[in-house]
Amino acid sequence: MKQLRLGVLAGLFAAAGVLSWGGARLWDSLGTLPSVPLAASIVLAAIAAILLATALSTRARLRAQRERRPGAKGVDPLFAARAVVFGQASALVTALVAGMYGGVGVFLLGYLDIPPRRDQAIYAAAAVVAGIAVIAAALFLERVCRLPEDSDDDHDGTGAAAA
Repeated sequence: MKQLRLGVLAGLFAAAGVLSWGGARLWDSLGTLPSVPLAASIVLAAIAAILLATALSTRARLRAQRERRPGAKGVDPLFAARAVVFGQASALVTALVAGMYGGVGVFLLGYLDIPPRRDQAIYAAAAVVAGIAVIAAALFLERVCRLPEDSDDDHDGTGAAAA
């Protein structure tokens, strides 16, 4: 399984940001810009917490298995693969969503003197910060679930295979 690259995530974030900034300018010139929901940052923070909890739990189970503790529960390879896919999908979608809210937030920076627009800019910034937390947690989960280096299993020449 290929690892996520920060460049891909940054590119998705930037592209979504530029498109949503342009869309916000266009929409605002034609009518009222839709509001940024406060729930966006809450949902993203919850996803980040789930990813982080999964990563920490998996890391603890792998450590116990590696140390051969009595009664240690191992990690099913299929579970690890599913966790990595969940993390990667979450990171990719979040890069798009955070970029979208980032673009709207940049557009709203010109209207900080208007209290409702200032609130919307704050909500957009909170969604971007929560999105960064999701991406960090997803990358951590992916790192936890990586297989150790093994020259026999290394067919692609990268030196580290993913679960």
